[in-house]
Amino acid sequence: MRAAVCHEFGKPLVVEEIEVDPPHAGEVKVKIAACAICHSDIHAIEGSWGGPLPAVYGHEAAGVVEEVGSGVALEVGQRVVVTLLRSCGHCYFCAQGLPAQCETTFPLHEKSPLTTRDGVSIFQGFRTAAFAEQVVVDQSQLVVIPDAMAFDSASLLACGVITGLGAVVNTAKVPAGSSVVVIGTGGVGLNSVQGARLAGADPIIALDLVDTKLEAAQAFGATHRINAREDAVPEVVRSLTAGRGADYVFVTVGSGAAFEQGLELLRRGGTLVIVGMPATGETSEIELGNVADAGQTIVGSKMGSVQLHVDVPKLVRRYEQGELKLDELITARYPLEEINEAIAAVNRGDALRNVILL
Repeated sequence: MRAAVCHEFGKPLVVEEIEVDPPHAGEVKVKIAACAICHSDIHAIEGSWGGPLPAVYGHEAAGVVEEVGSGVALEVGQRVVVTLLRSCGHCYFCAQGLPAQCETTFPLHEKSPLTTRDGVSIFQGFRTAAFAEQVVVDQSQLVVIPDAMAFDSASLLACGVITGLGAVVNTAKVPAGSSVVVIGTGGVGLNSVQGARLAGADPIIALDLVDTKLEAAQAFGATHRINAREDAVPEVVRSLTAGRGADYVFVTVGSGAAFEQGLELLRRGGTLVIVGMPATGETSEIELGNVADAGQTIVGSKMGSVQLHVDVPKLVRRYEQGELKLDELITARYPLEEINEAIAAVNRGDALRNVILL
């Protein structure tokens, strides 16, 4: 099969023929139809988290079940969302309703299903490696979708939507009427905005450096927008929150500076949620006494604290009912051969989500 392989961090991906194993017990081979480009993929390609090479990344995908291993309930021909979330369903964390923290070691953790034509192992990036025509993943990573749902829209449910929206509705459980600030209005941030809208928050304040992204945030439900290059951010936020600061601040960019800014915008007793995944070594300095004195809460949110087989079907229904925006997130669609151009457009800030169609 063809895949876009990373051979050197910070260099263009190379589309080439590689080999993929058949699925073993509990595993599924999926023919990929669409894979969106997430900023996490770009960070990985740039080497932000290190890791072995060569590697195939891509983790926001949808496709068709092509082959199943023993003990799999899915059937060939079913349409599925393909996620990076691999969970056993019975370990301590799974039993606590936190499958994103699953502590079980799977065979796919120990041996990648991908190799070069010469037999060299290729790292399965984000447990998925969906910048490719096929993937082999654990059955827990798949959620069945309706036949009528377009693959490109469905692929967004694998990461960006559940991460941003889930941080609001699952991790923070934002009550109606709460004031919310979202720092960063890329793909994840826009979904935090629409999560706040669905939760009934007001005001919903979007913060970014790019006016076009702020305009998109308004379309997704932001009641106010702030350009951090031009506006006095703390003053504007306080003016919109009765002088107190926001009840909730969602930091959707992996930046220590953004985290520190988020604390400035938070009211006493408020909650700051770290949604974006920082690069390895990214740090931040805070005055701990101020946080304790203000009674503030700082919480991390991994993949929106999602329970795939509960949350994704709900989101599909909301999409079908016109409540959840998915199509509007897609800026452009590219063939696999043009993946480097698609990534460059995202890096330039020209796109919300570019999708690779296979």
